[in-house]
Amino acid sequence: MGAGLSEQSAVRPEYRIEDLAHHSGATVRTIRAYQDRGLLPRPERRGRSNVYGDSHLARLRQIADLLDRGYTLASIKELLDAWDTGRGLGGVLGLVAEVQGPWTDEEAARITRAELDARFGGTPDEEAVREAVELGVLERIPGRDTEEYLVPSPQELAVAVELHAAGVPLSAITGHLRELREQVEHMAGRFLEFTTEHVFARYLEHRPPTDSDAAEAAAMVRRLRPLAQQTVDAELARAMRILATRHLQLHLSPEPPPVRDDEPRPVQIPAGTIRAVQALVGAEGVAAFVTAATERELNKRTLDSLTINGANSPRVH
Repeated sequence: MGAGLSEQSAVRPEYRIEDLAHHSGATVRTIRAYQDRGLLPRPERRGRSNVYGDSHLARLRQIADLLDRGYTLASIKELLDAWDTGRGLGGVLGLVAEVQGPWTDEEAARITRAELDARFGGTPDEEAVREAVELGVLERIPGRDTEEYLVPSPQELAVAVELHAAGVPLSAITGHLRELREQVEHMAGRFLEFTTEHVFARYLEHRPPTDSDAAEAAAMVRRLRPLAQQTVDAELARAMRILATRHLQLHLSPEPPPVRDDEPRPVQIPAGTIRAVQALVGAEGVAAFVTAATERELNKRTLDSLTINGANSPRVH
């Protein structure tokens, strides 16, 4: 009898709550809180002791994994209830893994502080490094003898290096990245809203979705994953072609030809004067008012000239 129990214990390990906490990485207090919320089944009572099994350990690991994926405890309970009623978590977790997978083929790299300084001209810039870490362009790697960073996007770092080599200050580069990131996140959000409304809504009618719906949605994510970047690439290329051409024409267009002495020269009227005239006669009457005022001044000067000439001419007696 004792041997049989021993063999059963060898097949199905049993844990006290302290042992379960040690193996799962959760605290005793957390385990009890999960039990109170219905996330973790109650232990088996053996005399005065509570006994936990591998199912409890597996459940704790599932909860930890879902928390890492960004789920709340309330949504985790819905998923686990679905699991317990036979609907399964496989499809849902597959969908989550697909969405959280890499959205680019680019692979992260590592760079030491000395290499980083060398790529940016050899002069250390603590403020620039701090901003790069804050933006996620660099991630500190702890526990190293030398200062080392993970570079999630080597391509993004390479762009910064080239811009700096071309004369753009690091502060301007980071400022531009902040502005660009805000705009790109807005575009990504709109793309997700668009595809959710027209594509994924039918897969999300149930909470949580069934295994088959989740599997179909995951396959659709794989199909649509490259479309966002392809669309942005195409539209950016179109906009750059149009705007860059205009920009180049503006800066490279020849100076206007000099005006000959016998040709009328354009006159710039101060903006304040234009505003004052507009307040008197309205926007539509500005040109006529300026013309009339000019003609009046010319006529006045003509009369003055005639008067002066008449006064100075000899009189006949």
